[in-house]
Amino acid sequence: MARPTSTARRELGDELRRLRGERRGASVARLLGWSESKLSRIETARTGISEPDLDRLLSTYGAQSDIRDRLHHLARRGRDRVWWTPYRSSVPAPYDEYVALEAEAVALQEWETQIVPGLLQTDEYARAVIEVGADIGDPETIHRRLALRMARQAVLVRDPPPRLTVVLDEAVLHREVGGRGVLRRQLQRLHEASMRPGVELLVLPFSAGAHAAQSESFMIFEFAGNARGPIVHSEGLTGGFFHLKEDEVSVFREAFDDVRARALDAEASRDCFTRSSDYLR
Repeated sequence: MARPTSTARRELGDELRRLRGERRGASVARLLGWSESKLSRIETARTGISEPDLDRLLSTYGAQSDIRDRLHHLARRGRDRVWWTPYRSSVPAPYDEYVALEAEAVALQEWETQIVPGLLQTDEYARAVIEVGADIGDPETIHRRLALRMARQAVLVRDPPPRLTVVLDEAVLHREVGGRGVLRRQLQRLHEASMRPGVELLVLPFSAGAHAAQSESFMIFEFAGNARGPIVHSEGLTGGFFHLKEDEVSVFREAFDDVRARALDAEASRDCFTRSSDYLR
């Protein structure tokens, strides 16, 4: 599957930084007649790079033809429009990157402590979540963010779909986001989603007690092949954070394994969705 724009641009930046090696960025930029900030923006994926500029940069680094071809392909992908381009103005940059990773991942593992994950939300539940966002300024922004969230769910029906494993804290089943009726219909949606091939929805009951993932919700993205390692996105009050270092990713993996092991099995979790939904009638 072709990499989404922002992921292709980031991979290109990583490769160019690797090719630069021990050369100082200022020296390379001066040799090319660029500002050092231009080179930095390219390497950190904050901007794309034109074909002529990439040719000059790769010539400076003495890159082989096979590397040139691969990096030119990444650069072209980095300039492409992605399906969520129309929504980009309504979301912060980290969210844009999150959508790119979600679109590329072959497996998703999510631990959620507060709300139903976006990929499984009904539109009315999603609206209730989005409306309380601290950075929402106007109804149009709410509308565009809701449209993007609903469009993201298409990732679950692509061919082939990613493997999705979600562990929900039991509190999520009782938090009346949008009111009792909205929550009841959302729980019914979860029951339906849990029957899909490749989707595993588990509930961590209150009776499980203390566990290794008590501090925050997070998502682990897994990718095909050996081109890149897993990436973790964790949630905070001031926004999301991406974790790429192997030792940090390992901490999240172990935490997820812990809550998954303590959670109810798939059938017992479906029973939880049904009981909680019936209680709200």
